[in-house]
Amino acid sequence: MASVEDTARRLAALLGGGRTGVWDPAGGDLVFPAEIEIRPLGRRPAPADVWAVDGGQALVADARTVAVYVTRAATVRWRQGRCVLEEEGQLDCHLLGGGEGRATLAAAGAPVAAQAAADVNLLRDWAEWRAVAAAVDGADPGAVVLVDGDLQPDWRIPSSWLAGLMGTAAARHVTLAGVTKHSSLARGGAPLVGWLEARAEAVMGPRATWWAAVAHTRPDVAPGIEVAVARLDPDARFAFRVDLPAGAPAAEVLGAVSALCDDAAFPGYPYPLSVADRLAACPGWLRQDVWSQLQEGFWSAGLAADVAERAFSDRHRLMERS
Repeated sequence: MASVEDTARRLAALLGGGRTGVWDPAGGDLVFPAEIEIRPLGRRPAPADVWAVDGGQALVADARTVAVYVTRAATVRWRQGRCVLEEEGQLDCHLLGGGEGRATLAAAGAPVAAQAAADVNLLRDWAEWRAVAAAVDGADPGAVVLVDGDLQPDWRIPSSWLAGLMGTAAARHVTLAGVTKHSSLARGGAPLVGWLEARAEAVMGPRATWWAAVAHTRPDVAPGIEVAVARLDPDARFAFRVDLPAGAPAAEVLGAVSALCDDAAFPGYPYPLSVADRLAACPGWLRQDVWSQLQEGFWSAGLAADVAERAFSDRHRLMERS
């Protein structure tokens, strides 16, 4: 067994850049260039119409055999520099486990195989992509629709569905852009984004804005996606992974998105997405409210209170209190 000291030394070696190959630990269909070029990024005028979508989830009650979750997807719209829409999204309640998964998926209308396993990640992701599709339908020509995360939905959602959505967006002259807060892309054992941040600062200076094309999907994979990393504001502490449709003018789109990234609270991240993130969150008070509604439903259905209490009591937490 490794000690803490051994683990620290191993991590130091990995994070110090001993290996240089670029790869995606999550797998997938990405192809990486032999060399990554860091390029200056100039700020452009912000898009006249910007939509942002983010999803949230929470565990409300867990009996281990069955569990209750809630999910929602928030949508924000900025037009001509003003916020004109802040929508939390419908709160969906899901019962998972005990053979309930397929019925839950069917109720959600997810375009997945009938035998697909249901979990909260898929349900949250599908809610988010439904909201993205609605944003594309409602957007003005020339709009940008910002998505929290990459442009690759849960693996159980068929690529043909995403290809159809991206085709609709292209026909409407709407650009999708996925912004990932914490990327899994790696250079050797170290995070690729962090390595690029350090390299760009050394080469271009501490306040430079920049971007780099770091990957693209294989030519035989549809829809095509280009992956970039960009530092979008001079005051930003972090750069972010940004996914764009193949063929999109990356420097132009990233320059326009950067105009949305100068908020003092979190420079470098698109402000409409930060608003959507806040709206989509499922805080403790919301979980407690749903649990109270469940208890009222138990009473109406004739379920004895002690039966529910035995099923959902967290014995581990109770033991920790003793």
